[in-house]
Amino acid sequence: MIRTGLSALLLLGTWAAAGLAPAAAAPSPASEAPASTGLLTAMQKDLGLTESQAKARLAAEKTATAVESKAKRAAGASYGGSWFNPDSGTLTVTVTSAQKADAVRATGATVQLVKHSAQQLDAAKERIDALSAPAGVSSWHVDPKANRVVVNVVAAQKSDNDVRDFLDRARQAGPVTVKETAQAPQTFAAGTVGGDPYYTGNVRCSIGFSVHGGFVTAGHCGQAGASVSGWDGSYIGNFQGSSFPDNDYAWVNVGSGWWTAPVVLGWGSVSDQLVRGSNEAPIGASICRSGSTTHWRCGNLLAKNETVNYSQGAVHQMTKTSVCAEGGDSGGSFISGDQAQGVTSGGWGNCSGGGETWYQPINEILGRYGLTLHTA
Repeated sequence: MIRTGLSALLLLGTWAAAGLAPAAAAPSPASEAPASTGLLTAMQKDLGLTESQAKARLAAEKTATAVESKAKRAAGASYGGSWFNPDSGTLTVTVTSAQKADAVRATGATVQLVKHSAQQLDAAKERIDALSAPAGVSSWHVDPKANRVVVNVVAAQKSDNDVRDFLDRARQAGPVTVKETAQAPQTFAAGTVGGDPYYTGNVRCSIGFSVHGGFVTAGHCGQAGASVSGWDGSYIGNFQGSSFPDNDYAWVNVGSGWWTAPVVLGWGSVSDQLVRGSNEAPIGASICRSGSTTHWRCGNLLAKNETVNYSQGAVHQMTKTSVCAEGGDSGGSFISGDQAQGVTSGGWGNCSGGGETWYQPINEILGRYGLTLHTA
């Protein structure tokens, strides 16, 4: 059964993710269809929800996603960031000007006043991006709740002189908060294992999302021109573009009898998921991932626009989640509801003890290569 599912997945050349512009308009009327039993089951298992709670959360997240774009426009330059609260089912939007509060509140959002705008915090993060980070610094991102840039440091290396020096320089760039993390992030590629999605050389990775003419995946899985084969060893295509580090995305053309479809594989444990667009989910939303090693897993969206400091170099504009992953899951799909979100890059931990995983947003990839997401 699993082998059959893999064959179907690769022949369809599919997976899911979400993002911003080139692929997505508003969801089609078909996206109003109820959530699949498989998705609800996965959310119950990984998020500790009942079926009714999972349904209610998906509905609230869909509303929050629509509210977020309206609230940003209403806040203008006063916008300080936003996040979804799963307990209340509401979207909180921060603003620096009390004069904008009523307009933002009218969109359906809860409003908080803060000192720093999102533009100011993003500018501070960009100044930190220009610094050279030591291995003991794992990542950094703008945290709308804290209204500061959060720099994550590996706990065992927090006293390292290079780490201290980096933090001193980071604090000069703008408002910074330091947090500790258990481990340093790493990419999730793996050595060749029979019966898994696709290979380039001796590296196994996972298909992300179908686009017209191919599929997107992680850049660290292969360089431009590298040949790609499926689980059965047959030729699929070649990496047409690839970027890593700085970014972690790539796309592969599909031919030789392979084709694409707007589907994310459920691996027999959940129903295969249709991809209907790439509207970006807010911080705090639930999110699920499909990959060739640990299959279907769910968690929460923790942070956006985070710079991740891998041993190979920093990767920018990543999204952090509480979803676990392991070697071979790289390149696989992140999806929220029926909206594609991004392709798996790396993280720390595993699916036995837990951890965190980052993905590269899908809309950035589509825009970079001029691709169009294949949607149902």
